Amino acid sequence: MPKILIIEDDTDINNMIYEFLIENQFQAVQAFSGTEGRLVWNLQSNFSLIIMDLMLPGISGEALLQEIRNTSKIPVIVLSARSALGDKVELLAGGADDYLTKPFELEELLARIHVQLRHKADTFSPRLLEYKQWTIDLDSRRLLAGGQPVELTAHEFDILALLMQRPTKVFTKQEIYESVWGEMYAIEDKTINVHISNIRSKLKACCAEDYIQTVWGIGFKLS
Repeated sequence: MPKILIIEDDTDINNMIYEFLIENQFQAVQAFSGTEGRLVWNLQSNFSLIIMDLMLPGISGEALLQEIRNTSKIPVIVLSARSALGDKVELLAGGADDYLTKPFELEELLARIHVQLRHKADTFSPRLLEYKQWTIDLDSRRLLAGGQPVELTAHEFDILALLMQRPTKVFTKQEIYESVWGEMYAIEDKTINVHISNIRSKLKACCAEDYIQTVWGIGFKLS
C-alpha cells in the first residue's frame, strides 16, 4: 500500500487530503509545517510520494523541496495558490514532479498521484546516501562502510543519515536530538555523545573509516 506524506499548514485542506487518501486505499502521514515535514521525512524512510504546500511555516516549501532533492528522487506534487506560468516552470525546474493550483479537485489530485506512482515504478531505484567509503540505503536502512555492513541501532542510523545528508554542515546537539528523536532538546545531556561514540566503536570494529568530526562547543559534522 503506497504511503504518502502530506505537508500542508491549512488544517482543513490537510485533513481533506488525508481522509481522501485513506478512502482510496493509501497510507498517509500528516505534517502541518515545513519543519515538521522535514522531521517526519528524516524519521521515516518508506514514503512513496510527497504532497507539499509552498507557503509553510518554519522551513519554506521551496527550501524543503531542495533538501529532499539533495538525497531522493521521490515524486513530489506541489500545491500552491500561485498560478503564474513562471512560478510553475521555476518549481518544476527546482525539483517538483507536478504542480496543482489551489483550489483543486481531489479527483484530479488522485489522478496525478497515480501518474507519479506509475513513473516511479518504471524508474525505481533505491534511495542511497554516499560519502567517501560510506553508503547508506535509506529504504533498507543499511550502512556499508568500505563495503562491509555495519549494524546500527535505529537512532544511530538516523544520526548518521542526518550527517550524510549535509556533510559540510555542523549540526548542533540540539538539531541532532530534535531531528532524530522528534522531541524538544530541553537540557544538556550525554545522549548524543554516547550514540556518536557507539557509532565510532562499531566502525572501528569493522575496520572502517570514521569520518565523524567533533566540533568542540557546537556539535558534529563529517570530515
